[in-house]
Amino acid sequence: MPQDSFTPSRRSLLKAGGALALCATAGLRLPTPAIAQTRAIKLTLPWLANGSTLFTYVAKNQGFFKKRGLEVTISRGFGSVAAAQTVGAGEFDFGFVFAGGIILGAARGLPLVAMGTLGYDATMGILVRADSPIKTAKDLEGKKIGIVPTSAEAPYWPAFARKAGIDTSGISMVQMDNRVLEQSLINNQVDAITAIGTSSVPVMMALKQPSRFMLWSKAGVSLYAGQVVTRAETLAKDKALCQAVTDALVEGLVFALKDPEAGVDIFLKEVPEVGVTKGGKENATISQGLMHYTVLSPEAEQRAIGFTDMTKVAGMVDLVMEYGAPKDAKRPDPATLFTNDFVGDVGKLTPDQWAKVKANVAEYAAILG
Repeated sequence: MPQDSFTPSRRSLLKAGGALALCATAGLRLPTPAIAQTRAIKLTLPWLANGSTLFTYVAKNQGFFKKRGLEVTISRGFGSVAAAQTVGAGEFDFGFVFAGGIILGAARGLPLVAMGTLGYDATMGILVRADSPIKTAKDLEGKKIGIVPTSAEAPYWPAFARKAGIDTSGISMVQMDNRVLEQSLINNQVDAITAIGTSSVPVMMALKQPSRFMLWSKAGVSLYAGQVVTRAETLAKDKALCQAVTDALVEGLVFALKDPEAGVDIFLKEVPEVGVTKGGKENATISQGLMHYTVLSPEAEQRAIGFTDMTKVAGMVDLVMEYGAPKDAKRPDPATLFTNDFVGDVGKLTPDQWAKVKANVAEYAAILG
């Protein structure tokens, strides 16, 4: 029977075996074929998956992680402080965490590094009904204000009151559960509530209750909204990995900024339980728009999305240490805690693209502005 051209003969096999033996005798290593491998990493969000973090799912769905050799598992968080703790403890490789949680974690000794800022205002503030007579910070005097003691903004209410020159002696602070916070305002049980705008405004809009928001950042009480964070050890050992994760997340955010409707559709595909929840799509759309509003900043427009203003974060560290940290906490060094080493062209938009983003978030800017 003729020898098939794709079947090696006994002689050729013997020759190959001899060559292998020769290589082994000579101590030589045969070349091995390259095998494409993906690296599995775990990423934590600050809270439940919603519109403000949907860009992480866009990055996954669009292959921005995969093309960089990464297989990413995205998990919900239980607040930024807890999320920072899980990254610092090594339970997660990376996180998207509010700056306040990162600073507080570092002050408690966690070895954290923030590698890129993707939201420039945590939207801490005061929420009132649109028909409220409260127009300025001084109008809060003598009023009843709802507050969730464990919320992200609660520690910084005294800082805002001091900056805004509010006499708090006649103000009644009503402690309440976060599940009834917005409803208490709608039902006029309180005159105002302290809140995170990106969390509470979508609730008010979904309930068809017109509202106004008073940003504390306009009084000089400001924290960055969300940053890509990892352990100092991870950064020291694998800068290429840190660059890949940061770039993929920035690319996901840029995609959503350019096409927010596509971002929501992708999010509902990746997290289908949101889509089947009553008002889920609307909430995702609103919270994404509010998050995109927080991207608008001199840092992002003049430099690139991801850039961190070191002067600003030094002030944020001081704010957390004075109002949010325990007495035995140690002030972290901003130059060690934050880095701009991973800021790149992937986060740059053209003036026309920024103009489109501003037009897309105009509705939310009117509420938060």
